Amino acid sequence: MMSPRRDHAGPSTTAVGRLAESAACQHLQRRGLDILARNELAGGAELDIVAREQLPGGEPTCVFVEVRARRSVACGHPLETIDRRKCRRLVHGARSWLLAHDLWERVEVRFDVCAVLLGDPPRVEWFKGAFDGDPA
Repeated sequence: MMSPRRDHAGPSTTAVGRLAESAACQHLQRRGLDILARNELAGGAELDIVAREQLPGGEPTCVFVEVRARRSVACGHPLETIDRRKCRRLVHGARSWLLAHDLWERVEVRFDVCAVLLGDPPRVEWFKGAFDGDPA
Protein backbone atom coordinates (compact mmCIF):
# COMPACT_ATOMS: atom_id res chain seq x y z
CA MET A 1 0.00 0.00 0.00
CA MET A 2 1.37 3.39 -0.94
CA SER A 3 1.67 6.19 1.58
CA PRO A 4 -0.39 9.35 1.01
CA ARG A 5 1.25 11.85 -1.26
CA ARG A 6 1.58 15.48 -0.27
CA ASP A 7 0.68 17.91 -3.02
CA HIS A 8 3.10 20.56 -1.87
CA ALA A 9 6.75 20.68 -1.07
CA GLY A 10 8.05 21.82 2.26
CA PRO A 11 7.47 21.17 5.92
CA SER A 12 4.10 20.13 7.34
CA THR A 13 1.83 22.59 9.11
CA THR A 14 2.80 20.99 12.42
CA ALA A 15 6.51 21.40 11.68
CA VAL A 16 5.99 25.03 10.67
CA GLY A 17 4.03 25.65 13.88
CA ARG A 18 6.76 24.11 16.01
CA LEU A 19 9.42 26.19 14.25
CA ALA A 20 7.41 29.39 14.81
CA GLU A 21 6.77 28.52 18.48
CA SER A 22 10.46 27.81 19.04
CA ALA A 23 11.40 31.15 17.48
CA ALA A 24 8.79 32.90 19.65
CA CYS A 25 10.06 31.18 22.83
CA GLN A 26 13.62 32.22 22.11
CA HIS A 27 12.47 35.79 21.44
CA LEU A 28 10.51 35.93 24.71
CA GLN A 29 13.28 34.35 26.78
CA ARG A 30 15.80 36.88 25.46
CA ARG A 31 13.45 39.57 26.74
CA GLY A 32 13.25 38.11 30.23
CA LEU A 33 10.15 35.89 30.20
CA ASP A 34 10.23 32.42 31.75
CA ILE A 35 8.50 29.79 29.65
CA LEU A 36 6.17 27.72 31.85
CA ALA A 37 4.45 25.57 29.22
CA ARG A 38 4.15 24.99 25.48
CA ASN A 39 1.29 23.47 23.52
CA GLU A 40 -0.77 22.96 26.65
CA LEU A 41 -4.40 21.82 26.33
CA ALA A 42 -6.71 23.55 28.79
CA GLY A 43 -10.45 24.05 28.64
CA GLY A 44 -10.59 22.65 25.11
CA ALA A 45 -8.08 25.19 23.79
CA GLU A 46 -4.43 24.77 22.88
CA LEU A 47 -2.28 27.35 24.58
CA ASP A 48 0.81 27.87 22.43
CA ILE A 49 3.01 29.40 25.13
CA VAL A 50 2.40 30.13 28.80
CA ALA A 51 5.07 32.36 30.28
CA ARG A 52 5.80 34.41 33.38
CA GLU A 53 7.05 37.97 33.31
CA GLN A 54 8.58 39.38 36.47
CA LEU A 55 9.32 43.07 36.20
CA PRO A 56 11.57 44.64 38.85
CA GLY A 57 9.48 45.72 41.81
CA GLY A 58 6.28 44.33 40.31
CA GLU A 59 4.05 41.34 40.73
CA PRO A 60 4.54 38.41 38.37
CA THR A 61 2.34 38.37 35.28
CA CYS A 62 1.13 35.18 33.67
CA VAL A 63 1.39 35.72 29.92
CA PHE A 64 -0.58 33.60 27.46
CA VAL A 65 1.05 33.90 24.05
CA GLU A 66 -0.66 32.95 20.81
CA VAL A 67 1.83 32.27 18.03
CA ARG A 68 0.78 32.97 14.45
CA ALA A 69 3.06 32.34 11.49
CA ARG A 70 3.14 33.15 7.81
CA ARG A 71 5.74 32.69 5.14
CA SER A 72 5.08 36.23 3.89
CA VAL A 73 2.62 39.08 4.33
CA ALA A 74 1.33 38.70 0.76
CA CYS A 75 -1.95 37.28 2.13
CA GLY A 76 -1.96 39.48 5.23
CA HIS A 77 -0.05 39.87 8.47
CA PRO A 78 -0.10 36.90 10.89
CA LEU A 79 -1.83 39.07 13.49
CA GLU A 80 -4.84 39.35 11.18
CA THR A 81 -5.54 35.63 11.57
CA ILE A 82 -6.84 36.04 15.12
CA ASP A 83 -10.57 36.65 15.29
CA ARG A 84 -12.96 37.21 18.18
CA ARG A 85 -13.85 33.51 18.35
CA LYS A 86 -10.18 32.55 18.70
CA CYS A 87 -9.72 35.15 21.45
CA ARG A 88 -12.71 33.73 23.37
CA ARG A 89 -11.27 30.21 23.12
CA LEU A 90 -7.87 31.39 24.36
CA VAL A 91 -9.41 33.26 27.29
CA HIS A 92 -11.40 30.17 28.24
CA GLY A 93 -8.27 28.01 27.99
CA ALA A 94 -6.28 30.49 30.07
CA ARG A 95 -8.94 30.49 32.80
CA SER A 96 -8.89 26.70 32.89
CA TRP A 97 -5.08 26.66 33.05
CA LEU A 98 -5.02 29.22 35.86
CA LEU A 99 -7.61 27.28 37.86
CA ALA A 100 -5.74 23.99 37.34
CA HIS A 101 -2.54 25.60 38.63
CA ASP A 102 -4.22 27.34 41.58
CA LEU A 103 -3.36 30.76 40.17
CA TRP A 104 -6.86 32.08 39.47
CA GLU A 105 -7.17 35.60 40.91
CA ARG A 106 -3.64 35.30 42.33
CA VAL A 107 -1.63 36.66 39.39
CA GLU A 108 -1.90 39.39 36.82
CA VAL A 109 -2.77 38.03 33.36
CA ARG A 110 -1.94 39.29 29.89
CA PHE A 111 -2.67 37.99 26.39
CA ASP A 112 0.10 38.53 23.86
CA VAL A 113 0.67 37.51 20.27
CA CYS A 114 3.95 36.62 18.60
CA ALA A 115 3.65 37.06 14.85
CA VAL A 116 6.36 35.08 13.11
CA LEU A 117 7.41 35.68 9.52
CA LEU A 118 9.19 32.53 8.50
CA GLY A 119 12.54 32.98 6.87
CA ASP A 120 16.16 32.38 7.63
CA PRO A 121 16.16 33.49 10.36
CA PRO A 122 12.48 33.81 11.32
CA ARG A 123 11.39 37.35 12.24
CA VAL A 124 9.31 37.65 15.42
CA GLU A 125 7.08 40.60 16.28
CA TRP A 126 5.81 40.59 19.87
CA PHE A 127 2.50 42.32 20.56
CA LYS A 128 2.01 42.76 24.30
CA GLY A 129 -1.59 42.96 25.43
CA ALA A 130 -2.84 42.13 21.93
CA PHE A 131 -6.32 41.49 23.32
CA ASP A 132 -7.92 41.52 26.75
CA GLY A 133 -9.55 38.79 28.80
CA ASP A 134 -13.09 40.04 28.19
CA PRO A 135 -14.85 37.11 26.50
CA ALA A 136 -17.47 39.35 24.84
